[in-house]
Amino acid sequence: RHSFPTRRSSDLTLYAFSPSPVIDPKGEVAAFCDSTDQWLPLVCTMNVTVVTEQVREMFRWDLRQLEAAVKTAPVGADGVMFLPYLNGERTPNLPNGVGVLHGLRPANMTAANIARAAVEGATLGLAYGLKRFRDLGMNPTEIRLTGGGSKSATWRQIAADCFNAEVVTLSTSEGAALGGAIQAAYAQANEHGETISYDELCAKLVTLDESTRCKPNAANAKHYAEQLDRQMDLTGRLQQTGWL
Repeated sequence: RHSFPTRRSSDLTLYAFSPSPVIDPKGEVAAFCDSTDQWLPLVCTMNVTVVTEQVREMFRWDLRQLEAAVKTAPVGADGVMFLPYLNGERTPNLPNGVGVLHGLRPANMTAANIARAAVEGATLGLAYGLKRFRDLGMNPTEIRLTGGGSKSATWRQIAADCFNAEVVTLSTSEGAALGGAIQAAYAQANEHGETISYDELCAKLVTLDESTRCKPNAANAKHYAEQLDRQMDLTGRLQQTGWL
């Protein structure tokens, strides 16, 4: 199976569950509600698969070659940083944003480092959203990944390190369909007078693929926390001067 997703463009969302509204004064975390009258704080970024696909096509790689390149490059990509705003961006709010490669030198200007920097930049964009969650009082210890990128063991480890939390995938890759089926089962049961909760349905139907679990590496997590600060500082400086 393919390790990396192949869609031309993608939103990638990070969301949590809360029994009460989570209000972000910066407006970066959306306060959606769900079908049970609970709340789903959500952050959305615009650039994930589009970034990896552009890099893959630039070097004329197949998916396995892309995976191998990212895996062989060191954490931090030898100082290469990729601001992944190829489609503009929602979080942070950069509707006219562009992509930026920063930190290139003769010794680190390699295809593998650029590929790694692209994956790290996109993942740190989500880590910025997770930081906003933590600022608002939500501090997850486990994150469940879905989608094409979650099939990549290399990307899963990068995610665990960037998020400083364990990551794991579901046993099914069709998360949206499973969620729809659970809602249909709940509605069907209630229509026929049966008493069943979402918690009971999820306990029966939602299972994890423990073989995909990745735990954060403490040294890597520390590096990525510092890299996130640098990425957002560079983003802010370029935005203030009108170059982003």
